[in-house]
Amino acid sequence: MTPLMLAAPLASCSQAKSVDWTPNKIKTDASSQSLYVKKVENMPKDFILGMDASCVPSLEAGGVRYYDHEGNEQDVYKILAQNGINYIRVRIWNDPYDKNGNGYGGGNCDLENAIEIGKRATANGMKLLVNFHYSDFWADPAKQMAPKAWKDMDIDTKSQALYEYTKSCLEQLRDAGVEIGMVQVGNETNGAMCGEDASALGGWKKITQLMSAGSKAVREVCPDALVVIHFANPEKVTNYESYGKNLDYYGVDYDVFASSYYPFWHGTLENLSSVLGDIAAKYEKRIMVAETSFAYTAEDSDFYGNTIGQDGGIVKDYPFTEQGQANLVRDVVKTVVNIEGGIGVFYWEGTWIAAGGESYEENLALWEKNGSGWASSYAAEYDPDDAGKWYGGCAVDNQAFFDANGKALESLKVFALLREGNVVVNRADAIEDTSLVCDLNGEIVLPTTVHAVMLDNSKQEIPVEWQDVDVEAMKAGGVAKYTIEGSAGGMQALCYISMVEYNYLENWSFEQGNTGWTAKAEKSFDELFVEDKVTDSLTGNKHYHFWGAGQDVVEFTLEQTVASIKSGKYKYSISIMGGDGGETEIYAYVKINGEIVQTAPTQITVYNEWHTATVENIVLAEGDVLTVGIYVKCSGPNAWGKIDDALLNSVK
Repeated sequence: MTPLMLAAPLASCSQAKSVDWTPNKIKTDASSQSLYVKKVENMPKDFILGMDASCVPSLEAGGVRYYDHEGNEQDVYKILAQNGINYIRVRIWNDPYDKNGNGYGGGNCDLENAIEIGKRATANGMKLLVNFHYSDFWADPAKQMAPKAWKDMDIDTKSQALYEYTKSCLEQLRDAGVEIGMVQVGNETNGAMCGEDASALGGWKKITQLMSAGSKAVREVCPDALVVIHFANPEKVTNYESYGKNLDYYGVDYDVFASSYYPFWHGTLENLSSVLGDIAAKYEKRIMVAETSFAYTAEDSDFYGNTIGQDGGIVKDYPFTEQGQANLVRDVVKTVVNIEGGIGVFYWEGTWIAAGGESYEENLALWEKNGSGWASSYAAEYDPDDAGKWYGGCAVDNQAFFDANGKALESLKVFALLREGNVVVNRADAIEDTSLVCDLNGEIVLPTTVHAVMLDNSKQEIPVEWQDVDVEAMKAGGVAKYTIEGSAGGMQALCYISMVEYNYLENWSFEQGNTGWTAKAEKSFDELFVEDKVTDSLTGNKHYHFWGAGQDVVEFTLEQTVASIKSGKYKYSISIMGGDGGETEIYAYVKINGEIVQTAPTQITVYNEWHTATVENIVLAEGDVLTVGIYVKCSGPNAWGKIDDALLNSVK
């Protein structure tokens, strides 16, 4: 491929559709004395290794500078190219400014921002994935707001506006000399896009009409570029099946079915492989991961909290180290390489670091002025319920590939090392966290060994010494959670302890799947199963999950008959959270000898708002058979929920 001269505008977009994704011509730094990288077998030479780097100009405006591995200041896009990145992904928002011209933040990602980034990417031998959100600010599964200028348009007018906007943006990018390889029509469009919602009348028809309008513009301006449709939450298998079906039914013209995959939210890599493989095979589409990331440290560097940190709140399949970050990238790439039709992986915002100030106040001024935080206060006019309340800095600075001073981390080399591998002496990299659930009235026994996570992500058992363990204080403190620190192999060890009352129920937090529980669906609906997703669990990693796409379809019971329980007085409680229930009837119930004798009502409202139903004063006589459970009935379409922490405790 002849190097592009930016002074001469491109006559057309790149030849991406013919699968000409040859890695850039920038020399890569493919050596490391400390990073362990297993070779990804059968990795095509044209496999896409991409990076979303949309916030860079806003950060640089506030003084941020980037440095290579030797500490030399360089254009960050050159550093990325030198480390094996061959594609840059950049988001575009229609009008991320208030009426006075103040930016909403998140990089103020308008077309001009994309053109600047596109030129720099092209100059360094990389192609551009243009990511249209079709919103004035963040579009994701939780919000898909139409741009201000399109808010009151009917679907036909909005579709025409989207077509014209997409076409104009691509023409300006092309004429600026930017090499466009792919175009993403919408961002994480999980049943909603640009103000249209799948739950409304004609929802999917309208959503796909918008997608088709965007695709039409891409075909006209960049006929050789791939059209990408992007979704999130692959752990919800039936959702992905329905997305593929709707795209096919309504005849959307696209090439790539893309998914987000964040290991702390989106289930296992085995599941990701299965759901994307099914889409690729059934609809003959290429597939890719459009977003992934992981933390290299638990520390915050910009005085604004991070999405994930060292609090036991997520399952850490990888330690928060540079090696752990590299292992995540390697495993996601390997997964996609081994899916028929897999073409690439993009890491999300690996260049988004601290704004540059030495205090919260200094950073706040930079976030407001340059848009280098996730949201500025000015975004409140457009997004009052989220940005209007929580505006501020970067929540992913600990997931970047650059430290707080802008120097490239060793983990960035993983992209260049994947093809051949890089084996170093294997050693312990971190200590795996330990979690215990202990009875307030029982014995607390801390483990004497823990698992050391090695550079290659294998594990070895080693002795541990715990510090400052006050067992009596934990018992006296009632139901609570504690973090115990220790040392193993010269590294920090953490043990998260949940103190609970003795529970007569088996598998009370569903950590053993369905064991002990019987679920009975009264009607046919989409999902009713134990889900492994710690961020949606009240205790542990798992919970019972339900979802029904149709109206008036969700109705079921979930119950357990208690074995070997003595006569006496008890109380029973169970917790639930969820949403979109419409009119609901939800209650905990107690059966004695097969008959319901007591109930306690509860409800579902919104995500992460748990409600606990408690049945008090359960009196059992000798020989009684006790069954406890929960009844759920919802009228709303897309009603969903999570059930956790079923407790049966004795009462004095």
